[in-house]
Amino acid sequence: MTAADRLAEARELLAGHPVVDGHNDLPWALREQVRYDLDRMDIAADQSASLHTDLARLRAGGVGAQFWSVYVPCRFTGDDAVSATLEQIDVVDQLLERYAADLAPALTADDMEAARKQGRIASLKGAEGGHSINNSLATLRALHALGVRYMTLTHNDNNDWADSATDGPGVGGLSAFGRQVVREMNRSGMLVDLSHVAATTMRDALDATAAPVIFSHSSARAVCDHPRNVPDDVLERLPANGGVAMVTFVPKFILPAAVEWTARADENLREHGFDHLDTTAEAMALHRAFEEAHPRPVATAATVADHLDHMREAAGIDHIGIGGDYDGTAFTPSGLDDVAGYPNLVAELLHRGWSHPDLAKLTWSNAVRALRDAEDVSRDLRDRTAPSNATIESLDGRGA
Repeated sequence: MTAADRLAEARELLAGHPVVDGHNDLPWALREQVRYDLDRMDIAADQSASLHTDLARLRAGGVGAQFWSVYVPCRFTGDDAVSATLEQIDVVDQLLERYAADLAPALTADDMEAARKQGRIASLKGAEGGHSINNSLATLRALHALGVRYMTLTHNDNNDWADSATDGPGVGGLSAFGRQVVREMNRSGMLVDLSHVAATTMRDALDATAAPVIFSHSSARAVCDHPRNVPDDVLERLPANGGVAMVTFVPKFILPAAVEWTARADENLREHGFDHLDTTAEAMALHRAFEEAHPRPVATAATVADHLDHMREAAGIDHIGIGGDYDGTAFTPSGLDDVAGYPNLVAELLHRGWSHPDLAKLTWSNAVRALRDAEDVSRDLRDRTAPSNATIESLDGRGA
């Protein structure tokens, strides 16, 4: 079979079993680039000059469901973090109203399946970082009421109750209040997302949760030794938990040679007064100049497939998925340049002998099943337990 034949086969498979992508940062890119002015950045038009994402490329990529990240940086704290998260939620709602023919609001697994049958892209929300709730279980429940269906327990910095993968040890994983956050997420029906968290936090959350967890955008630490990735002992716990680890495409998390290069490129941004996560035009111009002077190690679809091969071996085919992190990263792998690239990854996996049933689990079924299972746990817990009004002061003896 030729490469063209495999690509055609991949597109045919995705027509029936489209991608559920765990993480796309379009809302933050819209905030940073045009302050949510959707007339200035209309994703019904070609936005390839500024974004990884627009409607035509989502269609070309075979995306059937998208968790839109309602991320805010850790520099937002307290009620400022809550307000900024609400603004992120609002712009997703604006997108859903403006592009209703293409994007379908989704709160449940049934909604995802209904959107697939309608030929629309099921659109869910995921909060990225527990700082978004300002140590308030009531705020957590309010985010769920506004449609948030997962929360990443940390972002790049520790919060008062959970340790991040890219910060020093804080509470040693999850504090008592952190475990209560997990339990309240279970009760609400919000998936516990363990991307970005320290391995100690991953293990504590798996001990505390009654529902499946996800990793919305993380890869395998055994393949690329970066703290943002998932250790094998955690991957091996996913079958008992029912969770799903969704491979990410960020080169510095998947290609060992890119780790050191990206650290130097990020430092170059900081030296010029930019945050290392900045993807505005000015920051990208600096990145391009740095790349011209210092050629970048380039990941490919095969690099991502190496992670998926390992994750399938460690966790099992029922516990892996895809979370590209488009519009949340300055660089992407060759062949996975934007959201139109998913068929190239599926074609690579076909080349490696992955079966159609296994690919259908990877792209669609596993993520839908994890959300459905979390909904089942939520119904049971709501029948038996009342909402928790615990505070961080009462459980941890400190905090806001």
